[in-house]
Amino acid sequence: MSEDVKLNMRFITGGEPELEEIISIFGDRLLRYATSILCNHHDAEDVVSSVFLIAYEKRRNFRGENLSAWLYRITYTRCLNHLKRPKLIFMDDVENIFEESVNPFDEPAISEDVQKALQKLKAADRALLFCRIMDGQSYEELSEIFNKSPAALRKRYERAKEKLAGYLREDFFTKEQQNEYRHEQI
Repeated sequence: MSEDVKLNMRFITGGEPELEEIISIFGDRLLRYATSILCNHHDAEDVVSSVFLIAYEKRRNFRGENLSAWLYRITYTRCLNHLKRPKLIFMDDVENIFEESVNPFDEPAISEDVQKALQKLKAADRALLFCRIMDGQSYEELSEIFNKSPAALRKRYERAKEKLAGYLREDFFTKEQQNEYRHEQI
């Protein structure tokens, strides 16, 4: 029996120690994933907390072999539901809005321009790009998360990359054109 299958069985039949083990294994990865979809670290923390609670409550319903894919699917669904929820804005939130700017991938190597371009994409496209690029998941693994065929996800991934590249080009040329205009005015 593989280590993954043993982990799945321990989680299904276990209690709080097994939940803590699952949180330690998947917590950071799911938090980065949720942050990449929501573009807000605080909201992602709330979503991931609820994911682990849901997974724990529904653990006996888990019948798959891939616990990781199951947790990613729950996270994806919870993120989309969170984005659909109406938002209330309080005055304290407005004062702190610039302080809460978080890198959606929680990686220092991603530039501010890429972050801005990512935010222009749909949440589903950000999720797919994150899983493929940052997490290195295969299209077969992604098909379990997104409930789509690997071929459909491959095509969607290519389109999302093209959109992202287009947004980056728009921003680049806009900046270039602005600089040219400034130099012409001098």
